[in-house]
Amino acid sequence: MANSFGEALKDSPAVLAGMKGTTPLTPLSDDFKRRVKSIDSGLTDFNYAGESYDAVVVAALAAEAGKSVESASIAKQLIGVTTGENVCDTIAACLLAAKSGKDFKYRGISLRRSGFTDAGEPSSAMYGVLNFGRNNTIDDAKTEFVGAGDEKTENKAAAPPANGNKGGGKGPALKFGLLLPKTGALAFQGPPMFAAAKLAVKEINEAGGVLGQQVLVEEGDDGTNPDVAKATVERFLTSNVQVIIGAGASGVSKAVIPRVAQAGKVMISPSATSDELTKFDDKGLFFRTSPPDMLQAKAIADIIMRDGHTKVAIIARDDSYGSGLAEGVRTDLIAAGIKAGNMQVLKYEAKDNYDPKADAAKLFTPIAGQVKTFEATAILLVGFDESALVIKALVAAGIKAPAA
Repeated sequence: MANSFGEALKDSPAVLAGMKGTTPLTPLSDDFKRRVKSIDSGLTDFNYAGESYDAVVVAALAAEAGKSVESASIAKQLIGVTTGENVCDTIAACLLAAKSGKDFKYRGISLRRSGFTDAGEPSSAMYGVLNFGRNNTIDDAKTEFVGAGDEKTENKAAAPPANGNKGGGKGPALKFGLLLPKTGALAFQGPPMFAAAKLAVKEINEAGGVLGQQVLVEEGDDGTNPDVAKATVERFLTSNVQVIIGAGASGVSKAVIPRVAQAGKVMISPSATSDELTKFDDKGLFFRTSPPDMLQAKAIADIIMRDGHTKVAIIARDDSYGSGLAEGVRTDLIAAGIKAGNMQVLKYEAKDNYDPKADAAKLFTPIAGQVKTFEATAILLVGFDESALVIKALVAAGIKAPAA
């Protein structure tokens, strides 16, 4: 759900009108949006901006709390900076608490309702229910917010004592590597993530930096592709990055976590949501500020049920993200009362790039025909930028979204 998605359908005016969807999103203040746009004035949406900002902030606070920029120390402190007793909601206030050795819990842009679970991911989250208007862009006036998750699953264990440099003096600088999509199928989601992450670095430095040093940042591309991401990770390791922010996609994150963990570095994704990552073998070094798909699945199922649908078709890319979310929604809908026979799940091959003609004919036109025959009252589409091709196939089959 992004305004940039409409660009892929600019030859089909109003084709998205009436479509709705969810994205991890808390109500963003005008001030935060202004600050993010001061980094990138060309932004058209703010998807995962809050999660990217918070990913950088919690890592910086963990380094300050542990008195060390070493990755192992940051990993031990990371959950604790979100689950203490005393709320702080600005970088300056939280850094001051961390420097003073006081108990605190960061409540920022996306980490607002509660802190991390013991798996290092949000225990609860807010989702924006977004609606496309007649100009193929999101109608902000119709955005609603729904909550999901359980604050009681927040980790309550006390953070370990600081074991870094307690004697004062400047240590090495904390360095971030931004492993986010500049190219590939999620490139349209990259700009707000890069901008928000760089904003966090800027504001951390304006507040005095970490352990007396200005924080550093190096940009990289995950390419929405494991091979591109792996090459970027190797560059980050060579340049002594301690914390990697990314990757953008779940499948790409899964592909690089083993190497990052082997190197002993911290990795925090602002947008990888696959449930598989909750129990992935990451040596305790992978975290995420985006909520797992089981929370988004519940939010989507609630919307479908609230709208009164009784027969649902799900079209999903066949990867860890698409398959996981599709199955989660199907399970939740059945639990909510929709009969299994009134559910249709159709998957298509996950690829880095799709040919608008060849893949439309081979993959998407047949799926659209099956959906047409099924006569669903609701269609859930789980994909990346190729979703535009799926929508075109659906429209060609005579299936259209309700008027906005």
